[in-house]
Amino acid sequence: MWACQSTPLRCPLVSSQIPTSDYTARHLSVLEGLEAVRKRPGMYIGSTDSRGIMHCLWEIIDNSVDEALGGHCTDITVTLHADTSVTVEDNGRGIPVDIEPKTGLSGVEVVYTKLHAGGKFGGGSYTASGGLHGVGASVVNALSARLDVEVTRASKVHVMTFRRGEPGIFHDTDVDRPSPESRFDAFVNRSELRVARKAKRGLTGTKVRYWADRQIFPTSAVFNYDELVARARQTSFLVPGLTITIRDERAVPGTPGEHGPYEESFVHDGGAVDFVEFLAPDVPLTGTWRFQGTGSFKETVPVLDNNGHLVSQEVERDCVVDIALRWGNGYDTTVRSFVNIIATPKGGTHLVGFEQGLVKYLRKAVETNARKLKVSTKDNQERIDKEDILAGLTAVLTVRLAEPQFEGQTKEVLGTAPVRAIVSKVVEDNLKALFTSTKRDDKAHTSLLLEKIVAEMRARVSARKQKEISRRKNALESSTLPAKLADCRTHDVTRSELFIVEGDSALGTAKLARSSEFQALLPIRGKILNVQKASISDMLRNAECASIIQVIGAGSGRSFDLEAARYGKVILMTDADVDGAHIRTLLLTLFFRYMRPLIAEGRVFAAVPPLHRIEVVGSGRRKNSYIYTYSEAELTATLAKLRKQGRAFKEDIQRYKGLGEMDADQLAETTMDPAHRTLRRVTVDHAHAAEEAFELLMGQHVAPRKEFIIQGASQLDRAQIDA
Repeated sequence: MWACQSTPLRCPLVSSQIPTSDYTARHLSVLEGLEAVRKRPGMYIGSTDSRGIMHCLWEIIDNSVDEALGGHCTDITVTLHADTSVTVEDNGRGIPVDIEPKTGLSGVEVVYTKLHAGGKFGGGSYTASGGLHGVGASVVNALSARLDVEVTRASKVHVMTFRRGEPGIFHDTDVDRPSPESRFDAFVNRSELRVARKAKRGLTGTKVRYWADRQIFPTSAVFNYDELVARARQTSFLVPGLTITIRDERAVPGTPGEHGPYEESFVHDGGAVDFVEFLAPDVPLTGTWRFQGTGSFKETVPVLDNNGHLVSQEVERDCVVDIALRWGNGYDTTVRSFVNIIATPKGGTHLVGFEQGLVKYLRKAVETNARKLKVSTKDNQERIDKEDILAGLTAVLTVRLAEPQFEGQTKEVLGTAPVRAIVSKVVEDNLKALFTSTKRDDKAHTSLLLEKIVAEMRARVSARKQKEISRRKNALESSTLPAKLADCRTHDVTRSELFIVEGDSALGTAKLARSSEFQALLPIRGKILNVQKASISDMLRNAECASIIQVIGAGSGRSFDLEAARYGKVILMTDADVDGAHIRTLLLTLFFRYMRPLIAEGRVFAAVPPLHRIEVVGSGRRKNSYIYTYSEAELTATLAKLRKQGRAFKEDIQRYKGLGEMDADQLAETTMDPAHRTLRRVTVDHAHAAEEAFELLMGQHVAPRKEFIIQGASQLDRAQIDA
């Protein structure tokens, strides 16, 4: 590594301070050992902000996880101390403490002071690991004001301390409160790996505690508890049986440990399948499938020979592929990819192979079942794209191989080219086994999957074709709007209201009661399709659902464009009885699944029509007046109040069985006139609970619904049944 020595640093190609004829080898500097890390930390950890300080912690944790991958570790504990230090402790084999023959140093010192040194360069210690460059521990050491290592092996606890990468001894005034500010004596002639105390027989492990160097990291760079917990949970999914404990002693406001030490432990035995169930944001459409397979490839790599020289050698690599995936009834895509349990957020060859395998086989499956799915293959008018297949997919992709080629030390992208073909073949082979299976569940789930993919494709094509006519002006000029829509005159979306009315009889009254300037009416016939247990294609074919989506004009699902909605408010106006509540629930299910942004923006409302009308007899020349009530309890309370006041009322109290029974002026006064009506805004503050309720009451599974009805039967008042 070379750099211009002049101050300030300038590139020698553009510097005017050193003439070309005087620019010689004496102007070059060679950074020895860990000096390069401290000089250019961003090259090794990405940045020196909170992301960089977290990356250092991942490097230490990943060393312990690699022990777990090899079957040598079952417990890892991470402790965030109040003095800004952090401790990572495991019960693995412990770092070797004997002398490394080439350097004459102990294994501990080699690991923490020498770049590109460790047990992951083909020595047989790790067949698959996340730390492959041999710089993780030494980089953390170089960027730490102090680092203490305790290694338990052979019934002894071996200790070594470092200051900014240099080994030596700290003289702490309080052994229970070590500090990087304590007096430090560096080793001069030779380093010493001290034996601090004896340990129980058979007990092994490594404990690392370090303080980030504030000469490198600003004080604003701190450990993020939520990010640490998310990474620990993720790792526990990927390494079944490994227990990871996170303990926070910092008492940081806004964290779970703000009132005292807080501890969380994570362990999962189900592996990637459990991880998919945890990540999935929607109700499952298919089962959670597990795709596993292996492949091998050859590559030429430099290998250390017995003399310590690098020689090129062709080696055969094994690649183990483990995938868990399932499709849900939503349209969001969640795919997490890993190499040796190290996350690759920017993908790489393994993710490319995964997507390639899915697209290749499922596109072929759709073509094979084109007649059944009613897909036109003529002129590629209906061609499946990758986004159609990935819609609603939740997947966890893991590959394990020795010495993978990452792009950079941060390991965000896998670059090993042969992995792409191996993953693609594993995906295709497993999909073929599923689609040719004779099991009833497999047949049902694969059929539902193909229907979903085709429906996504049609929705995408339809959205593209109608994008130009989504806005209100074009929609008004279009002849495709339903003839039964009684539209309003205003072009101002913020003022306009769409009433979805139950039945044609109510439509007639509502037309007389509305203000045609800004209130539009769309009647629906009875109970619409239950979209919670219907496929997307069934929903799109349903006349009532299609009319609602078409009239609102903003599309559906992933293609929904809130800005294209033609109305500022969508009001569900159904009867005040049980049937009306059922229809309202069906409508809300449609909006919740396919037009959720409308609900999120607070633009969906439920009208509140009255259930009874009480005619109060006027005294003297005063005319009779009317009181409206909205429930049986309110009716009883109102009648009791009138009797107490001595006011007379007609005993024949009118009960509205439907909106059509109301006169136009009554409907306007109670339900449609903004000056007098009551509206209930539909929100998604508890979207998860709402989705669970929809799935219970409207979903495909009958048994949970039956149990719910049986459990609630005792609370039912038979007198309230509208029969």
